[in-house]
Amino acid sequence: MQPLVTIAIPTYNRADSYLPQSIKSALSQTYSNIEILVSDNCSTDNTESVVASFNDKRIRYFRQTINIGGANNSNFCLGQARGAYFTQLHDDNLIDCDFLEICLKSVNYSDCVGVIRTGVRWIDSQGNVLKELPNLGEGLSLDELFRAHFKGKVQMFLCSTLFNTERVREIGGFHSKHNLLEDVMADVKVGFLHGRCDVQEVKASHRMHDSEMTFSAKVGDWCEDWMDLIDLMCQLAPANKAIVRAEGMRTSSDWNYRLAGKIQSPLKRLFTYFVVFQKYQYKYLPPQARKLIYSNPVYKALKYFKTGKEPE
Repeated sequence: MQPLVTIAIPTYNRADSYLPQSIKSALSQTYSNIEILVSDNCSTDNTESVVASFNDKRIRYFRQTINIGGANNSNFCLGQARGAYFTQLHDDNLIDCDFLEICLKSVNYSDCVGVIRTGVRWIDSQGNVLKELPNLGEGLSLDELFRAHFKGKVQMFLCSTLFNTERVREIGGFHSKHNLLEDVMADVKVGFLHGRCDVQEVKASHRMHDSEMTFSAKVGDWCEDWMDLIDLMCQLAPANKAIVRAEGMRTSSDWNYRLAGKIQSPLKRLFTYFVVFQKYQYKYLPPQARKLIYSNPVYKALKYFKTGKEPE
């Protein structure tokens, strides 16, 4: 028996841009046993009429009377889901037509797996492919999976992940301190508790554009969510927590420095660099600063004298 799958599309004011494309990608699935939830977070555009124009009985439309925030809208979708599996498709992302079919075949249509994940591609605002990353998580132990995530070999995006609906509900839904890494937190918890299946093929598209959530949130909030995620990973992989923490802190601090580097104002950018430095307990310099220091001949000599090794 093929389990019902819920494709949830929480949306806000994208009726005239990406939302129709996201809905089309959901409707085009070769796997037939689906429902599509569109939760309109009190948009001020013509979202309702755009959704109605598809005239498809598989779509269930909800409109929030007030804007309840992105995380609450996501969890509203989770609460309304009837499917055994749940995937959240942000209103600017896409899934390939065989995304669900590939995922369900990989677990022989079982409805008991915690997380099923595929590879992902990055696309720009026009849909042009920027890069692709196959999912190389198959066969990795938990700490190896976390380290592969830090090294960019495994990505945990909502659009490329199929969650067991009840298992996500059991952990309280999608949450993190600032609701910036709630997807990864859920992925890590549910995969640890109920197992995961890693599909190598690239079957989902994450769109990069200036108005996406990544670029609108405070960098300090990103730092705190990253550190909570690293704490969780260390709890779940205690035997190798030292190396998980070391690699996670280095990777996440660099990620946040890069985010800070996108700030246009030089003064605000410099201040935000200091915020990241402070959040990481003054242990991790920006990559640019490290490069200048490590290339200094005096530093190289002192480092070699102390350790017998060249600085990394």
